[in-house]
Amino acid sequence: MTQSIDKTRLRQPASRLSWNSPETRSLAYQALAVLAVAATAWFLVSNTLHNLAARNIATGFGFLPREAGFAIGESLISYSTSDTYSRAIVVGLLNTLRVAVLGIVLATILGTLIGVGRLSKNWLVARVTSVYVEVMRNVPLLLQLFFWYAVITENMPGPRQAHNPLPGVFVSNRGLKVPELIGTSVDWMLAGLGLAIVLIMILGHWAKKRQHATGQVFPLGRAAIALILALPATGWLVSGSALTLSMPELKGFDFQGGLTLTPEFAALLAGLVIYTSAFIAEVVRSGIQAVDNGQWEAAGALGLRRSLVLRLVILPQALRVIIPPLTSQFLNITKNSSLAVAIGYPDIVSVVNTTLNQTGQAIEGILIIMAAYLTVSLSISIFMNWYNKHIALVER
Repeated sequence: MTQSIDKTRLRQPASRLSWNSPETRSLAYQALAVLAVAATAWFLVSNTLHNLAARNIATGFGFLPREAGFAIGESLISYSTSDTYSRAIVVGLLNTLRVAVLGIVLATILGTLIGVGRLSKNWLVARVTSVYVEVMRNVPLLLQLFFWYAVITENMPGPRQAHNPLPGVFVSNRGLKVPELIGTSVDWMLAGLGLAIVLIMILGHWAKKRQHATGQVFPLGRAAIALILALPATGWLVSGSALTLSMPELKGFDFQGGLTLTPEFAALLAGLVIYTSAFIAEVVRSGIQAVDNGQWEAAGALGLRRSLVLRLVILPQALRVIIPPLTSQFLNITKNSSLAVAIGYPDIVSVVNTTLNQTGQAIEGILIIMAAYLTVSLSISIFMNWYNKHIALVER
């Protein structure tokens, strides 16, 4: 009887509160790690606050409602030197978002074309695109920004000798001047365009489900063109047709009126697009090569042209390989835009740097920059992860 009891006791699992239990040890180690991180954070914060107080440096974000007192070269919203620091920071953030969004779109288009070109059967196209990729991705981005800025500012004529390739379009070392639509109707037209894009996405999803269910193809292209033309026109009519065209005119030593694409913005956008497109090209090339060659052969056996095979058969399958590394390149464009300060483009880093130099709130300024980039980067990641999950193969 004693032997059977001893064997029974030996078979019983160790108590959950016993140090011999792996779960208990795991929880203890995790608790110690959390305490260590919390203690380190408390030490850093308390030490920083103590040093700031010893030097009579104020902390907090109370400076944001105060008058900024400095000018910003370009802005998507109205801004003057009498506006607050908070509005100046919003202007810088919008400038960052503008170059990031345009950079993502243009780099994706250019990178896709170059990636496909690297796989071309044309010897010249394949070699030229290969040289492009190897050169552009191995030259530091900062040097490319300096190069494009020098090309634009030093090799272009002054405003009086500006090139005039089209009526109302002037190219000089002050940037690109083009006609601008102004008036209350512009906002309504942009709202109509945004609504048209949303409706096209919804309509495309519905058309795809309808085609899978019935086999009938919906004329999505014609519907999209109709929406893009009709909804902005409707916004223009609803707003009372309050729309005028501002043409740039040379007055004195510079142009007045119209819309300006500054040399700083053009150099930053060109550098980001050209540099990142080389990496996107490699992502696209590897994604296409990941698709089995049998897909090419099967589609070719049906009599499809190579361009149709690539667009309808290969790229949809390659997207599942392309999207994850492509997300990293989108994030790189957003974060690399912080190099704009080197060529004088007023992004959020430049604006916050001016703010902290005037106010002395260095820690708060750095926190604002970190929060802005973290928010934008996480938003891009969430969207791309959703899209990646949306196009993933679902097992039946």
